[in-house]
Amino acid sequence: MHISKKLLEARDADPKKPTFSFEFFPPKTAQGVQNLYDRMDRMHGLGPAFVDVTWGAGGRLSGLTSEMVKVAQSVYGLETCMHLTCTDMPTSKVDDALKEAYNTGCTNILALRGDPPREEEKWEATENGFRYARDLVQYIRDKYRDHFDIGVAGYPEGSDDETDIDLLVAHLKDKIDAGANFVITQMNYDADLFISWMNKCRAAGITVPLIPGIMPIHTHASFLRRAKWVNCHVPPHWYEALDPIKNDDVAVREVGAGLIAEFCHRLLSAGIHHLHFYTMNLAQATRMVLDELNLSPDVEAPLEKPLPWRPSLGLNRRDENVRPIFWRNRNRSYIERTQDWDEFPNGRWGDSRSPAFGEIDAYGIGLKGTNEHNRKIWGEPTTVAEVSDLFVRYMQGKVESLPWSESSITSEADVLTARLVELNKRSILTINSQPPVNGAKSSHPIYGWGPRNGYCYQKAYLEVLVSPELVSDLITRMERDPHVTYYAVNQHGDLKTNAPTDGPNAVTWGVFPGKEIVQPTIVETVSFLAWKDEFFRLGVDWAHCYAAGSPSRDLIGGMMDSWSLINIVHNDFHREDGIFPLFDGLSLENTGGSGQKMSNGVNGTAALNGNPTSSSSAAGQQEEKPMVNGNGNGHVTNGELKN
Repeated sequence: MHISKKLLEARDADPKKPTFSFEFFPPKTAQGVQNLYDRMDRMHGLGPAFVDVTWGAGGRLSGLTSEMVKVAQSVYGLETCMHLTCTDMPTSKVDDALKEAYNTGCTNILALRGDPPREEEKWEATENGFRYARDLVQYIRDKYRDHFDIGVAGYPEGSDDETDIDLLVAHLKDKIDAGANFVITQMNYDADLFISWMNKCRAAGITVPLIPGIMPIHTHASFLRRAKWVNCHVPPHWYEALDPIKNDDVAVREVGAGLIAEFCHRLLSAGIHHLHFYTMNLAQATRMVLDELNLSPDVEAPLEKPLPWRPSLGLNRRDENVRPIFWRNRNRSYIERTQDWDEFPNGRWGDSRSPAFGEIDAYGIGLKGTNEHNRKIWGEPTTVAEVSDLFVRYMQGKVESLPWSESSITSEADVLTARLVELNKRSILTINSQPPVNGAKSSHPIYGWGPRNGYCYQKAYLEVLVSPELVSDLITRMERDPHVTYYAVNQHGDLKTNAPTDGPNAVTWGVFPGKEIVQPTIVETVSFLAWKDEFFRLGVDWAHCYAAGSPSRDLIGGMMDSWSLINIVHNDFHREDGIFPLFDGLSLENTGGSGQKMSNGVNGTAALNGNPTSSSSAAGQQEEKPMVNGNGNGHVTNGELKN
């Protein structure tokens, strides 16, 4: 969406609630880039209206800028604005950059003249390039018409080569007349100077959004350095507040957050409705300012979710509203494997035979991080018991990730944690899950999504990695329950299911005023088989984090070769405990917990109530307690958690 339109809609929806945005810049190292992606992912949870990504002089980091825009837009669902400068940029380079932005689904450009390269003192126009930002604005507008919303820079206190504010306002008006839609200012700390400049702009006929650029205070030294760098005026009382604590970074951030919030309040009172934070790729100081302004989401005012999963804003994906549940914890992988689709599901999944998931090797989809880093996180297990303990610690929030989950376990699993921990202790390894939900309000902080005044529903879902000793018994139990559908597959593609068709089974849906029922999460055959390939590939990648012939590689590799991936749906969403009784008394014995070494991950027997059993056993098929008035222990009904 265009930034100018987004800001206008936000203001019309709630004139008293300001919006905000963040700026990031391309890091210099590969690890720095990954760290920034992780930070952008977390800062998405603060609810920015958009983010922007800077552009190095002459496009020296243009490839990385374009890649960051693509990831932010497509993977993290962040409305993204790409910087584009005139410095050392012939028309051909500008064309390449705009084409890249277009192809990522980006619809916002910040057009700047830019600073001169470090080795040059004075800015000079490039041959076959652009001399002024207004020329770049005009070029973009002529070439792409209304596809891009175009932002330009404003200078409330003057620029490097011009101090006449009135002249700069006139130049700004020229950029607006050339086709610019919004203005982001150079960093500023003096509210009086900003308000005076804003009034001059309005008097000159500039009616587009004027967005103040604000740099939170991280440390005393960086605050002084950056203020001097842009030659912005700092109110004297700021120095008086910060100088006595200049050697205490924590105190500087706390006091600085208060000063920045005071500055923001002045601007908001003067009619500004949007704040733009130069984050310097850091989160803490910015978050502290938002807290001071009461703009951070919380339990009382949660961030609204349009869907139960984070939507992509990539090219042609904005209307996508149906996905398989299997990639719930690997969003980026799903985006990459489906990026070449001509269209994306909207309203219904469609023909289950039509999706063509990209080959894993073609998109570089595999385990992230170095072998050393992954061993540090997951240790060096040599028994199934040690693998089970790793999963238990992940469920308890003590491990940050697993090979199949890129981040920590979410709060949605809280109601299931005790059961998940118990299964993993019995070496039934849980990969993905969701509890049943029977009519949670769309505003519910955990289970809610979609438009206001709606109701959300879920079927219980569980995905597990199971030893071959337990598979037959588990399948027998599942097939005896008429409410259960399942898929079981091993690495070699041997599939068993009781699903009546290959078509989709909706496991999440919502009912909203004035809309058709929305079914955003499904289970179906083709997608599960595509996920199977990725799942076992990730497991093999994990095994290869260890030296050839090592106990850890042999163990994990053996588990991938012989264990089965099983997904289970309990189709009666009124039942609060439909899936877990399937596992009653079922466990894997001789897992090496007492020093025994497992061979290829297989050396156990199925056990019920501690006794070996065959797959013909009917144990575990206990009659469940019916729901009373729609409520049951651990089940979500009408948006409340009943315990």
